[in-house]
Amino acid sequence: MARVVVIGGSGHVGTYLVPRLVDAGHEVISVSRGKATPYTPHAAWERVEQVVLDRDVAERDGAFGGAIAALEPDVVVDLICFTLDSARELVEALRGRVQHLLHCGTIWVYGHNATVPATEDHPLNPYGTYGVQKAAIETYLLDEARRTGLPATVIRPGHICGPGWVPLNPAGHFDPEIFSRIARGEELVLPNLGLETVHHVHADDVAQIFERAIAGWGAAVGEAFNAVSPQAVNLRGYAEHMYRWFGQEPRVKFQPLDQWSVAQDPDDARATLDHIGRSPSHSIEKAVRLLGHTPRYSTFAAIEESVTRLLADGRVRRD
Repeated sequence: MARVVVIGGSGHVGTYLVPRLVDAGHEVISVSRGKATPYTPHAAWERVEQVVLDRDVAERDGAFGGAIAALEPDVVVDLICFTLDSARELVEALRGRVQHLLHCGTIWVYGHNATVPATEDHPLNPYGTYGVQKAAIETYLLDEARRTGLPATVIRPGHICGPGWVPLNPAGHFDPEIFSRIARGEELVLPNLGLETVHHVHADDVAQIFERAIAGWGAAVGEAFNAVSPQAVNLRGYAEHMYRWFGQEPRVKFQPLDQWSVAQDPDDARATLDHIGRSPSHSIEKAVRLLGHTPRYSTFAAIEESVTRLLADGRVRRD
Protein backbone atom coordinates (compact mmCIF):
# COMPACT_ATOMS: atom_id res chain seq x y z
CA MET A 1 0.00 0.00 0.00
CA ALA A 2 1.06 3.59 -0.58
CA ARG A 3 1.86 6.62 1.53
CA VAL A 4 -0.71 9.14 0.24
CA VAL A 5 -0.70 12.88 0.89
CA VAL A 6 -4.08 14.53 0.30
CA ILE A 7 -3.79 18.31 -0.04
CA GLY A 8 -7.11 19.80 1.09
CA GLY A 9 -8.05 16.54 2.76
CA SER A 10 -10.69 17.92 5.10
CA GLY A 11 -12.62 19.69 2.33
CA HIS A 12 -15.42 18.70 -0.03
CA VAL A 13 -13.97 15.64 -1.73
CA GLY A 14 -11.33 14.84 0.87
CA THR A 15 -13.88 14.18 3.58
CA TYR A 16 -14.92 11.09 1.58
CA LEU A 17 -11.63 10.29 -0.12
CA VAL A 18 -9.46 10.10 3.00
CA PRO A 19 -11.57 7.40 4.73
CA ARG A 20 -11.75 5.46 1.47
CA LEU A 21 -7.96 5.44 1.22
CA VAL A 22 -7.52 4.48 4.88
CA ASP A 23 -9.99 1.62 4.53
CA ALA A 24 -8.10 0.46 1.44
CA GLY A 25 -4.98 0.10 3.58
CA HIS A 26 -3.06 3.23 2.58
CA GLU A 27 -1.09 5.39 5.00
CA VAL A 28 -2.78 8.78 4.65
CA ILE A 29 -1.59 12.28 5.50
CA SER A 30 -4.19 15.06 5.24
CA VAL A 31 -2.80 18.55 4.63
CA SER A 32 -5.01 21.55 5.35
CA ARG A 33 -4.74 25.22 6.25
CA GLY A 34 -5.85 24.68 9.83
CA LYS A 35 -7.20 22.04 12.16
CA ALA A 36 -10.47 21.31 10.41
CA THR A 37 -13.32 18.95 11.14
CA PRO A 38 -14.26 16.86 8.08
CA TYR A 39 -17.74 17.50 6.68
CA THR A 40 -18.69 13.87 7.30
CA PRO A 41 -17.31 12.18 10.46
CA HIS A 42 -15.69 8.78 10.01
CA ALA A 43 -13.73 6.55 12.36
CA ALA A 44 -10.95 6.30 9.77
CA TRP A 45 -9.88 9.85 10.57
CA GLU A 46 -8.39 8.57 13.85
CA ARG A 47 -5.75 6.81 11.72
CA VAL A 48 -4.91 9.86 9.61
CA GLU A 49 -1.91 12.09 10.20
CA GLN A 50 -3.08 15.70 9.92
CA VAL A 51 -0.59 18.35 8.87
CA VAL A 52 -1.34 22.07 9.09
CA LEU A 53 0.14 24.01 6.17
CA ASP A 54 -1.17 27.26 4.73
CA ARG A 55 -0.61 26.88 1.00
CA ASP A 56 -0.88 30.59 0.20
CA VAL A 57 1.72 31.54 2.78
CA ALA A 58 4.06 28.68 1.90
CA GLU A 59 3.85 29.41 -1.82
CA ARG A 60 4.73 33.05 -1.27
CA ASP A 61 7.92 31.79 0.36
CA GLY A 62 8.47 29.22 -2.39
CA ALA A 63 8.27 26.50 0.23
CA PHE A 64 5.00 24.67 -0.38
CA GLY A 65 6.21 22.06 -2.86
CA GLY A 66 9.25 21.32 -0.71
CA ALA A 67 7.07 20.90 2.37
CA ILE A 68 4.92 18.34 0.55
CA ALA A 69 7.97 16.51 -0.79
CA ALA A 70 9.40 16.39 2.75
CA LEU A 71 6.44 14.23 3.77
CA GLU A 72 7.93 11.55 1.47
CA PRO A 73 4.71 10.57 -0.29
CA ASP A 74 4.28 7.84 -2.85
CA VAL A 75 1.09 9.49 -4.08
CA VAL A 76 -0.07 13.10 -3.89
CA VAL A 77 -3.71 14.12 -4.41
CA ASP A 78 -4.01 17.88 -4.93
CA LEU A 79 -7.60 18.97 -4.33
CA ILE A 80 -6.96 22.71 -4.01
CA CYS A 81 -4.70 23.86 -6.85
CA PHE A 82 -6.13 26.87 -8.70
CA THR A 83 -3.25 28.49 -10.62
CA LEU A 84 -0.66 27.31 -13.10
CA ASP A 85 2.19 28.72 -11.01
CA SER A 86 0.96 26.72 -8.03
CA ALA A 87 0.89 23.54 -10.09
CA ARG A 88 4.37 24.15 -11.48
CA GLU A 89 5.90 24.66 -8.05
CA LEU A 90 4.45 21.40 -6.78
CA VAL A 91 5.49 19.45 -9.87
CA GLU A 92 9.08 20.64 -9.72
CA ALA A 93 9.32 19.68 -6.04
CA LEU A 94 7.84 16.22 -6.67
CA ARG A 95 9.37 15.39 -10.04
CA GLY A 96 11.03 11.98 -9.86
CA ARG A 97 9.97 11.54 -6.23
CA VAL A 98 6.37 10.30 -6.46
CA GLN A 99 4.61 7.42 -8.15
CA HIS A 100 1.44 9.36 -8.88
CA LEU A 101 0.19 12.97 -8.82
CA LEU A 102 -3.58 13.46 -9.07
CA HIS A 103 -5.11 16.87 -9.69
CA CYS A 104 -8.71 17.90 -9.01
CA GLY A 105 -9.87 19.83 -12.05
CA THR A 106 -13.39 20.84 -13.10
CA ILE A 107 -15.89 20.34 -15.91
CA TRP A 108 -15.69 24.11 -16.42
CA VAL A 109 -12.58 23.53 -18.53
CA TYR A 110 -15.00 22.58 -21.32
CA GLY A 111 -16.80 25.92 -21.40
CA HIS A 112 -19.58 25.15 -23.87
CA ASN A 113 -19.80 21.96 -25.95
CA ALA A 114 -21.02 21.45 -29.48
CA THR A 115 -22.31 17.97 -28.70
CA VAL A 116 -23.38 16.28 -25.48
CA PRO A 117 -22.75 14.34 -23.38
CA ALA A 118 -19.20 15.67 -23.66
CA THR A 119 -16.38 13.16 -23.37
CA GLU A 120 -12.80 13.78 -22.33
CA ASP A 121 -11.84 13.98 -26.01
CA HIS A 122 -13.92 17.14 -26.56
CA PRO A 123 -11.92 20.35 -27.03
CA LEU A 124 -11.53 22.69 -24.07
CA ASN A 125 -13.29 26.05 -24.48
CA PRO A 126 -12.90 27.60 -21.02
CA TYR A 127 -13.93 31.11 -20.14
CA GLY A 128 -13.81 32.99 -16.85
CA THR A 129 -10.76 33.04 -14.58
CA TYR A 130 -11.52 29.78 -12.79
CA GLY A 131 -12.11 27.70 -15.92
CA VAL A 132 -9.19 29.23 -17.82
CA GLN A 133 -6.73 28.63 -14.97
CA LYS A 134 -7.93 25.07 -14.43
CA ALA A 135 -7.59 24.33 -18.15
CA ALA A 136 -4.05 25.73 -18.12
CA ILE A 137 -3.14 23.54 -15.14
CA GLU A 138 -4.40 20.31 -16.63
CA THR A 139 -2.95 21.08 -20.06
CA TYR A 140 0.42 21.55 -18.37
CA LEU A 141 0.13 18.37 -16.28
CA LEU A 142 -0.98 16.14 -19.15
CA ASP A 143 1.66 17.60 -21.45
CA GLU A 144 4.30 16.85 -18.80
CA ALA A 145 2.94 13.31 -18.57
CA ARG A 146 3.39 12.83 -22.31
CA ARG A 147 6.75 14.59 -22.71
CA THR A 148 8.59 13.84 -19.48
CA GLY A 149 6.76 10.89 -17.95
CA LEU A 150 5.26 12.84 -15.06
CA PRO A 151 2.78 10.34 -13.52
CA ALA A 152 -0.15 12.78 -13.53
CA THR A 153 -3.91 12.21 -13.64
CA VAL A 154 -6.69 14.81 -13.83
CA ILE A 155 -10.18 14.31 -12.39
CA ARG A 156 -12.88 16.78 -13.52
CA PRO A 157 -15.81 17.00 -11.05
CA GLY A 158 -19.19 18.52 -11.80
CA HIS A 159 -21.30 20.45 -9.29
CA ILE A 160 -20.31 18.67 -6.07
CA CYS A 161 -22.99 18.01 -3.46
CA GLY A 162 -23.71 15.81 -0.47
CA PRO A 163 -24.51 16.32 3.23
CA GLY A 164 -23.06 19.61 4.41
CA TRP A 165 -23.27 21.40 1.08
CA VAL A 166 -25.96 23.54 -0.52
CA PRO A 167 -26.40 21.93 -3.93
CA LEU A 168 -26.75 24.04 -7.04
CA ASN A 169 -30.50 24.68 -7.05
CA PRO A 170 -33.10 24.57 -9.86
CA ALA A 171 -32.64 28.31 -10.46
CA GLY A 172 -28.96 27.75 -11.19
CA HIS A 173 -27.47 29.31 -8.05
CA PHE A 174 -26.84 28.38 -4.41
CA ASP A 175 -29.49 30.17 -2.30
CA PRO A 176 -31.18 27.41 -0.21
CA GLU A 177 -34.32 29.56 -0.05
CA ILE A 178 -35.22 28.19 -3.49
CA PHE A 179 -35.71 24.77 -1.90
CA SER A 180 -37.81 26.33 0.88
CA ARG A 181 -40.10 27.94 -1.70
CA ILE A 182 -40.50 24.63 -3.47
CA ALA A 183 -41.14 22.84 -0.15
CA ARG A 184 -43.98 25.29 0.58
CA GLY A 185 -45.45 24.86 -2.89
CA GLU A 186 -44.76 28.46 -3.88
CA GLU A 187 -44.32 29.49 -7.49
CA LEU A 188 -40.80 29.38 -8.94
CA VAL A 189 -39.81 31.49 -11.94
CA LEU A 190 -36.99 30.10 -14.07
CA PRO A 191 -34.93 31.78 -16.79
CA ASN A 192 -35.76 31.13 -20.45
CA LEU A 193 -37.61 27.81 -20.86
CA GLY A 194 -35.70 26.03 -18.10
CA LEU A 195 -34.08 23.67 -20.59
CA GLU A 196 -30.46 24.56 -19.82
CA THR A 197 -28.64 21.77 -18.03
CA VAL A 198 -26.60 21.35 -14.86
CA HIS A 199 -24.58 18.29 -13.89
CA HIS A 200 -24.23 17.40 -10.22
CA VAL A 201 -22.13 14.72 -8.58
CA HIS A 202 -22.03 13.39 -5.04
CA ALA A 203 -18.68 14.04 -3.35
CA ASP A 204 -18.32 10.34 -2.57
CA ASP A 205 -18.55 9.44 -6.25
CA VAL A 206 -15.78 11.94 -7.00
CA ALA A 207 -13.75 10.34 -4.21
CA GLN A 208 -14.40 6.92 -5.70
CA ILE A 209 -12.87 7.96 -9.03
CA PHE A 210 -9.77 9.28 -7.26
CA GLU A 211 -9.49 6.04 -5.30
CA ARG A 212 -9.90 3.90 -8.40
CA ALA A 213 -7.38 6.02 -10.31
CA ILE A 214 -4.81 5.41 -7.56
CA ALA A 215 -5.54 1.68 -7.62
CA GLY A 216 -5.56 1.61 -11.44
CA TRP A 217 -2.32 3.54 -11.89
CA GLY A 218 -1.51 2.01 -15.28
CA ALA A 219 -4.80 3.08 -16.84
CA ALA A 220 -4.94 6.47 -15.10
CA VAL A 221 -1.55 8.11 -15.67
CA GLY A 222 -1.60 10.69 -18.44
CA GLU A 223 -5.41 10.71 -18.55
CA ALA A 224 -8.27 13.01 -17.59
CA PHE A 225 -11.59 11.67 -16.29
CA ASN A 226 -14.98 13.32 -15.91
CA ALA A 227 -16.51 12.91 -12.45
CA VAL A 228 -20.24 13.55 -12.68
CA SER A 229 -23.48 11.69 -12.04
CA PRO A 230 -24.72 9.32 -14.77
CA GLN A 231 -26.99 12.04 -16.25
CA ALA A 232 -27.28 15.81 -16.35
CA VAL A 233 -30.64 17.43 -15.60
CA ASN A 234 -32.34 20.53 -17.00
CA LEU A 235 -33.61 23.26 -14.68
CA ARG A 236 -37.27 22.60 -15.41
CA GLY A 237 -37.04 18.86 -14.80
CA TYR A 238 -34.99 19.50 -11.67
CA ALA A 239 -37.58 21.93 -10.27
CA GLU A 240 -40.52 19.65 -11.05
CA HIS A 241 -38.78 16.69 -9.42
CA MET A 242 -38.11 18.67 -6.24
CA TYR A 243 -41.74 19.86 -5.99
CA ARG A 244 -42.91 16.26 -6.15
CA TRP A 245 -40.21 15.12 -3.71
CA PHE A 246 -41.62 17.62 -1.22
CA GLY A 247 -45.18 16.36 -1.94
CA GLN A 248 -46.15 19.47 -3.90
CA GLU A 249 -47.55 20.03 -7.38
CA PRO A 250 -45.05 21.82 -9.62
CA ARG A 251 -45.66 25.57 -10.01
CA VAL A 252 -43.06 26.72 -12.51
CA LYS A 253 -43.15 29.78 -14.77
CA PHE A 254 -40.58 31.17 -17.16
CA GLN A 255 -39.17 34.57 -18.12
CA PRO A 256 -36.56 35.69 -20.65
CA LEU A 257 -33.15 35.74 -18.99
CA ASP A 258 -32.74 39.54 -19.07
CA GLN A 259 -36.16 40.08 -17.51
CA TRP A 260 -35.65 37.29 -14.98
CA SER A 261 -32.26 38.64 -13.90
CA VAL A 262 -33.67 42.04 -12.92
CA ALA A 263 -35.72 40.49 -10.11
CA GLN A 264 -32.83 38.44 -8.71
CA ASP A 265 -30.05 39.18 -6.26
CA PRO A 266 -27.16 40.27 -8.54
CA ASP A 267 -24.80 37.60 -7.19
CA ASP A 268 -27.43 34.90 -7.73
CA ALA A 269 -28.11 36.13 -11.27
CA ARG A 270 -24.39 36.03 -12.08
CA ALA A 271 -24.09 32.51 -10.66
CA THR A 272 -27.03 31.37 -12.76
CA LEU A 273 -25.55 32.83 -15.93
CA ASP A 274 -22.23 31.15 -15.12
CA HIS A 275 -23.95 27.77 -14.90
CA ILE A 276 -26.55 27.89 -17.66
CA GLY A 277 -24.11 29.61 -20.01
CA ARG A 278 -22.09 26.42 -19.91
CA SER A 279 -25.05 24.00 -19.60
CA PRO A 280 -22.77 21.08 -18.77
CA SER A 281 -23.65 17.53 -19.74
CA HIS A 282 -20.83 15.01 -19.57
CA SER A 283 -20.06 11.33 -19.96
CA ILE A 284 -18.42 9.12 -17.33
CA GLU A 285 -18.00 6.18 -19.73
CA LYS A 286 -14.21 6.55 -19.69
CA ALA A 287 -13.97 6.23 -15.89
CA VAL A 288 -16.37 3.27 -15.99
CA ARG A 289 -14.41 1.53 -18.74
CA LEU A 290 -10.82 2.22 -17.66
CA LEU A 291 -11.15 2.47 -13.88
CA GLY A 292 -14.17 0.32 -13.10
CA HIS A 293 -16.04 3.30 -11.64
CA THR A 294 -19.52 2.42 -10.39
CA PRO A 295 -21.42 5.55 -9.34
CA ARG A 296 -23.45 5.18 -6.16
CA TYR A 297 -25.66 8.21 -6.69
CA SER A 298 -27.95 9.46 -9.42
CA THR A 299 -28.26 13.22 -9.80
CA PHE A 300 -31.48 13.33 -7.79
CA ALA A 301 -30.27 10.93 -5.10
CA ALA A 302 -27.22 13.14 -4.49
CA ILE A 303 -29.34 16.30 -4.36
CA GLU A 304 -31.97 14.73 -2.10
CA GLU A 305 -29.32 13.67 0.39
CA SER A 306 -27.97 17.23 0.45
CA VAL A 307 -31.41 18.79 0.91
CA THR A 308 -32.33 16.29 3.63
CA ARG A 309 -29.38 17.58 5.65
CA LEU A 310 -30.41 21.18 4.94
CA LEU A 311 -33.87 20.38 6.31
CA ALA A 312 -32.40 18.80 9.43
CA ASP A 313 -30.16 21.83 9.95
CA GLY A 314 -33.06 24.28 9.50
CA ARG A 315 -31.53 25.87 6.43
CA VAL A 316 -34.49 24.71 4.32
CA ARG A 317 -37.91 25.20 5.90
CA ARG A 318 -41.37 24.00 4.99
CA ASP A 319 -43.13 26.73 7.05
